[in-house]
Amino acid sequence: MIKDSILRIASSNIRFANPADGMNDWHNRRSLWQSLIEGFSPAILGTQEGRKPQLDEVTELLPKLVRATDHREWIDERMYPCLFIDPKLFSLNSSGDAWLSETPEISGSKDFESAFPRLCTWANLTHLDSNKKLFVVNTHLDHVKDETRSQQIDVLIDTIEKENTEHSPIILMGDFNEDAFGNVRKKINTRLESLLDSWQSFSHAEESSHHKFCGHNENGARIDWILTDKSLEPVSIMLDKSHQEEVWPSDHFIVKAEFKL
Repeated sequence: MIKDSILRIASSNIRFANPADGMNDWHNRRSLWQSLIEGFSPAILGTQEGRKPQLDEVTELLPKLVRATDHREWIDERMYPCLFIDPKLFSLNSSGDAWLSETPEISGSKDFESAFPRLCTWANLTHLDSNKKLFVVNTHLDHVKDETRSQQIDVLIDTIEKENTEHSPIILMGDFNEDAFGNVRKKINTRLESLLDSWQSFSHAEESSHHKFCGHNENGARIDWILTDKSLEPVSIMLDKSHQEEVWPSDHFIVKAEFKL
């Protein structure tokens, strides 16, 4: 059974391991990040950034979750979005990656003037208690150009239409590097009409989810989203702003949301 009959979903840009971050380098903040994730007990976790060694550490830090990356051939220099699933709540039926380029099947491919190769990762899940199926997607879009992100989201939506063969309810999360009113969201609203943003459903004030390791960013925006099918009833959503003195779990707040299936 789902704990308290609630489905918990989290999305976290974990910030790549970078010694230049000083006290906020990964090795100084990973235990804090671990405690905030484990304390929430997500059934589904999406992470962004991180190369394979850091993501291997994440996998060790969260032994109750399974990383849905058996499909992947890793490229050392690339950063990857990843999905982590609670195997006591969901079975993982299939998973895959699509690079947000004109050749999404080619690992590391880059188009649309993207600063780096970007991708989405997806998983077909079945909820063990209800037998309900979900199609979950996690991504990280370009951080520089509006038009690049606009073309990348087209590839992502094309991927959903191709891979979600059973037309399961969709969960789409990630770091979109754009506020909730730009071209990326407009295309999602047009092509994936069944998706809702719980943040807006609760009429929460817009605020920055990227805080640069200082807890606030007056010039920022809510660029980290969890969008879910209308069949998932929202219970709560928040940006977790926990920290220990001057150490933060990441330079992005963790997005934590609860739903009823």
